[in-house]
Amino acid sequence: MAVEQLELPSPVIHMSPSEDAYQMVRVPTWLWIGSEGWGAVEETASVPGVSVTAVARPVRVRWSLGDGSVVVCSGPGTPFSADFSPGDESPDCGYTYTRSSLAEPGGVFTVSAELEWDVVWEGAGESGRVPGLRTSWEVPVTVDEIQALVVDQPSR
Repeated sequence: MAVEQLELPSPVIHMSPSEDAYQMVRVPTWLWIGSEGWGAVEETASVPGVSVTAVARPVRVRWSLGDGSVVVCSGPGTPFSADFSPGDESPDCGYTYTRSSLAEPGGVFTVSAELEWDVVWEGAGESGRVPGLRTSWEVPVTVDEIQALVVDQPSR
């Protein structure tokens, strides 16, 4: 009952550039989930004379980037901030697209983050582990490509 009563949050997806803005081919994309989705969740269930407590802790995030690529991060990822340069790669959770999403249905890739939870329970002189609990969220992301043309400048 305690495990069934756990209210595990879905991961809130954040990206830099923002998930609401265009991602660019060959420009590093930072991936992270909001801090409200990365923390222990605890629930206790009781009947007369017995109580059992279940604790769920996030273990890893599996990112599906919509272009067939998957990135697995062992933590929530690092939020992008002004401390970093725009061209920097994420120190722990990022991806660089190699093609645009414009040929995809709706012109977008569907990016999903699946958060895997490690759940342990204890009570009534017993304990155990519940594997495989997951929560997820997805967002549409447009990936565009910038074309550049270099031409010779006439000498002055």
